[in-house]
Amino acid sequence: MALINWLGDLAPRLHRAFIEGDRWKLYLQGLGTTLEMTVIALILGVILGLVVAVVRTAHDQQRLGHRNPLLSFFNALCNLYTTVIRGTPMMVQLLIWSFVIFKTSRNKVLVGIIGLGINSGAYVAEIIRGGLMSVDAGQSEAGRSLGLNYFDTMRFIVIPQAFKNILPSLGNEFITLFKDTSLVQAIGAAELTYYAFTIGGRTFDYMPPLIGIALMYLAVVIVFTWLQGKLERRLRESDRR
Repeated sequence: MALINWLGDLAPRLHRAFIEGDRWKLYLQGLGTTLEMTVIALILGVILGLVVAVVRTAHDQQRLGHRNPLLSFFNALCNLYTTVIRGTPMMVQLLIWSFVIFKTSRNKVLVGIIGLGINSGAYVAEIIRGGLMSVDAGQSEAGRSLGLNYFDTMRFIVIPQAFKNILPSLGNEFITLFKDTSLVQAIGAAELTYYAFTIGGRTFDYMPPLIGIALMYLAVVIVFTWLQGKLERRLRESDRR
């Protein structure tokens, strides 16, 4: 009997959460902002991660007795960056970005993108560095023998080969970053979770909005996982040809 009453009350609760006042548009707006934040933050993270990975790989591949002091300095900075970012919670980092560093900024979405991107860069750096180190050292030596400098060797020979190795990990980082965007509602950024809490506060019923956005997150992750798997299969097929 209680279940029947609960199901009978569910329809008006869903109507208030999604239909009344065209509230479904807020969910779509929030989802669009969430995807935008994810893509831009990942691009920022890949750029930062690539720079850090190249610096650290170049430092690790130096010959004994031929240490470059400038490279060692930048390697120490990169090591400090990855240690601090990976060793502190993302929520704390977002709060620092919002209420300490950019405390006068009203564009909380931009602050969230910066925080997410810098956090992602530390993890992407380790992903890319692992991919670069997985490429046989003979490939770099072959590039050098052709007259290419270190960065040209990395750009034309090593990185293209490493890309296939790091693609699954980068895909997982995108999924993780997409879900972690829900944290930026804590600093007031208007994304999907923010709108769900806003609607829940207006209707005094948080269950339908939160279950709704959980399904939206799940649907996007399933679609992206399928696309990632399809791309990986195509790359494997191209290797066989």
